[in-house]
Amino acid sequence: MDSAHLHDPFFRTVTAEEFRHADLAGLAAGRCAAVRVPRLQSADDCARVVDALQDVAFDSYSERRVQPSVMRFGVGVSDHRVNGRITESYWPALRAARESWRFLRLPFDPMARARQAIGEHWPKGVTVGRHRGRTLGAGVLREAPQGFRVHYDDAEREFEEFLLGSPLVAQLAFNLYLSVPSTGGETVIWRKRWHPEDEKFRPPQSYGYTDDVVRQAERLEMRPTVGEGLLFDSRNYHAVRASAGSRRIALGFSLGLTADGALLAWG
Repeated sequence: MDSAHLHDPFFRTVTAEEFRHADLAGLAAGRCAAVRVPRLQSADDCARVVDALQDVAFDSYSERRVQPSVMRFGVGVSDHRVNGRITESYWPALRAARESWRFLRLPFDPMARARQAIGEHWPKGVTVGRHRGRTLGAGVLREAPQGFRVHYDDAEREFEEFLLGSPLVAQLAFNLYLSVPSTGGETVIWRKRWHPEDEKFRPPQSYGYTDDVVRQAERLEMRPTVGEGLLFDSRNYHAVRASAGSRRIALGFSLGLTADGALLAWG
């Protein structure tokens, strides 16, 4: 059979009304590639967050590392990682980001709501992870009208020491779509994980890779909807398509599954 027509039955999307225990376990075990919950949050609550952001200036990731430019509200560990370790600059930046969140004066915490929704049927729920005794950031809002280039996220490879003090048996990415564009903005996941030979497709100092790294890989492409929650295995290569017509704002964080069954979040 032509390899272009081969399909892995486990490389599929599960759509459900909530994040069920079996689906989370299946995603961590590799029995599916993504889990979608179309109405995880109401459109009204998403609009409240977007309205609160109207007069807020977004920062950007390091332009030397992230091209094309990606805007963010909040702070993540990726911009404060040097030689596989979190730099001390992360912690004051995180304190400032928490103050910015309080400035929004929202009647609810969208990050906490998302963690509660994901962990509702998980025995230990979802908590924010800690690094060397200090609580990490809970997540980041991102806007990337030019998209994200092909990349993967894997804390076990990115950090020399255990980021959360424990090895992770799975790592997932979560997105809640607060606002979606009229065109574009699709999330794309490929059935491919990093291989040493892939480095030839990585531009100098970049976080991501050229499209050639996934040229022969099977893929899933998902168009976001307002209020939808998406979980997928971030160790698979993934990207976001460029968008136009309106803002694409997503609340996002990583989830790590530890050997003792804890689901830990960080931004």
